[in-house]
Amino acid sequence: MAAATSFPFHIPSSHEEQRVLLSNVPWSAYVVLRDSVDSSGVRMTYMDGVLEIMSPSHAHEVYKTQIARFLVLFCWERNIPLVAYGSKTFRKEKHKKDRGLEPDECYCRGADRDVPDVALEVVVTRGAIDKLEIYRELGVREVWIFESGAFRVLALKDAMYKEIASSEVFPEIDLPRIAHYALEPDQLAAVEAFRDEMRKP
Repeated sequence: MAAATSFPFHIPSSHEEQRVLLSNVPWSAYVVLRDSVDSSGVRMTYMDGVLEIMSPSHAHEVYKTQIARFLVLFCWERNIPLVAYGSKTFRKEKHKKDRGLEPDECYCRGADRDVPDVALEVVVTRGAIDKLEIYRELGVREVWIFESGAFRVLALKDAMYKEIASSEVFPEIDLPRIAHYALEPDQLAAVEAFRDEMRKP
C-alpha cells in the first residue's frame, strides 16, 4: 500500500477557475506565449511584466456565451449594425506600460475598428491584475461587468472609468432583462423567451 502523501494532488473540477500569476515576464515572452497557445480555454492578461494565465470555469463560459447570444439576437431583431470580435487578443506595447488581454466578448457598433466599443467581462472569481487599467490604456469606451447575476456598466470619461446607469453605446438594450435570461438553466428556452419578448407589439 502506498504511503499517503503530505501534498495531495488536486484535480480541479470544471466549476473552478484556475489562475497562475507570473512576475518579471518580458513583453516578448508574453507575445510568443500568447501567439503559441491557440486555445479558447486559456486567457492571458499582461501588465507591466506581470502575466496572469486563467482557465475559465464552466459557469463563466455559459454566462458569457448566453450574453453574447442575447446581444447578437437583440441587434439582429432591431437592425443595429454590430461587429463582434469574440475573445480577440488586444495588445499595446508602450515603454513601461505594456498591456495585453482577451475580453470575454467585445463589440463595435456600426463599423469595424481597431479597438472595441464594448468589452464584456464575466466575473466568477477575481484576478490579480486590474483589467480596467488595461482597457483604459486601450481606449475601450465601455466595460460591461457581469457578476453575481447583474451587470455594471463602466464608461470611459476623462480618462477614467465611471459607473453609469445604462450603456451609451447600446442605449436600446435592457441589460437587466439580459441578466434575467442569462441565469435561466434552459438555454434554448431562454433565447426563445427573449426573442418573443422583443417581438411583442
